[in-house]
Amino acid sequence: MEPPKTLTTGGLRTDEDAYHDAFTRFLARSDEKAVLHAYLDEVVRGLPARRVFLDVGPADGTTTRHVGRSFERTVCVEPSEPMRRALARTCPDAEVLTEPVLRADPGARVDLALLSHVLYYIPREDWARTVRRVLGWVRPGGTLLVVQQDPDNACMRMVRHFTGVRLGLRDLADELAAAPAGPAGDLRMESVPAHYRSTDLAETVTVAGFLLSFPGSTRPARQAVQEYVQRHFATADGGYLMAHQQDVLRIERPGS
Repeated sequence: MEPPKTLTTGGLRTDEDAYHDAFTRFLARSDEKAVLHAYLDEVVRGLPARRVFLDVGPADGTTTRHVGRSFERTVCVEPSEPMRRALARTCPDAEVLTEPVLRADPGARVDLALLSHVLYYIPREDWARTVRRVLGWVRPGGTLLVVQQDPDNACMRMVRHFTGVRLGLRDLADELAAAPAGPAGDLRMESVPAHYRSTDLAETVTVAGFLLSFPGSTRPARQAVQEYVQRHFATADGGYLMAHQQDVLRIERPGS
């Protein structure tokens, strides 16, 4: 089943400016990008070639721009129109495909493919198919990275509390490894730490609402989210802290 181009996610639609605004607020107070970029720099240094970089779901393009500087060509898959507007400002030279990933075709073999926080918006039964499709675009010697929240971090415990959703990559890794054809590469799990910090309760509640946006979920009342934030994320200095370390499923294709 192919996901629709526009998704309703817990009261926010991915093509709405409100979704993009909440996402931007989250990134502004999180060290996620800085830590992830350092991790990605290490991966890029180990690649045998840096011709084409594929970013599936690049959002505002901050990571796309950072990684793309090391490659001759950057291709993105981004179905969300507000995110494409931001991407055009951040990475004007990137080639952008507007189709969902299961219908997209980059028209090239890539050296590095990145799916960062994308699988939440794809039905669970299509995760392995999606990863295999993207892995099919990776040239021998290249790498595919799938990034997602650690299902046991503080952020995802909040998600589980309100929605019952528990989405992790380890089951996917086992599924890929157990496939009759095998995982088509060296597969391993890694971890990247991340933290959101703020002194603004209202903004923290808005960000928490964004983090609770999953397809098919019912967005909880703002008061309930605020009470959860105050109970679980408040710090002794009057601020708020959410740990949201990330899991990385790293698949390296054998060289030719």
